[in-house]
Amino acid sequence: MISSAILNAYDPDIEITWADSIEDGSSIKDVPIELATLRGPVGIILSAERVLLNFLQRLCGVATLTRKYVNVVASTEATIFDTRKTTPGWRRMEKYAVRCGGGKNHRMGLYDAVLIKDNHLADIEENRTAPAVFELLNQLASSDTKPDFVEVEADTLTQVSELYKVIGVDVILLDNFSLDELRQAVQMRDELGLTGKIALEASGGITLDTVLSVAQTGVDRISVGALTHSAPSVDLSLERIE
Repeated sequence: MISSAILNAYDPDIEITWADSIEDGSSIKDVPIELATLRGPVGIILSAERVLLNFLQRLCGVATLTRKYVNVVASTEATIFDTRKTTPGWRRMEKYAVRCGGGKNHRMGLYDAVLIKDNHLADIEENRTAPAVFELLNQLASSDTKPDFVEVEADTLTQVSELYKVIGVDVILLDNFSLDELRQAVQMRDELGLTGKIALEASGGITLDTVLSVAQTGVDRISVGALTHSAPSVDLSLERIE
């Protein structure tokens, strides 16, 4: 746990004992509640206090916001995903917090999955999207690293239609699509018999107020950058007891 690593950096003899009901991902409804007890030299504990709380408050905030999104779409088949919009140096921790909140992790970096963004296709005519993506994917054959998945971003339904022709695309990112456009993309995919073969991911300005409507269009994945770049910290404190 990150808390133990922080305390060990100050004094390996500091002990932290978590409450029996507390584990990563636990849902806490009744507050205030005692999460853990620290034992050790008071001066050193107080030195570590703010660093420890900063980490815990931030990561609990990410997990809590993720859980809210997950709960809202629980009646649908959509899954909530994070993005790479993370705090520098905190990516693995914040993505772990997303998992604790019931969400899923998108790619970790530029090395574990292929994401062809709109900028990569900016100079390509929409009706030439398929051959352009085919050409880009052919370059993977010469790579020593095999991606976990291949995703391509689309800005229009015309591009989506083109991408349905491309073998090797696992996910299509529907960026800033309207609800009607999302439904059309799902319908096109299903009518082509590609259900379960190509996943559709909605993204772009999705909030707690809009996420259910997005999920109800039939998309498989919803990526929310706010899980990590806008999560409010949870209120935690450290109190000295005798």
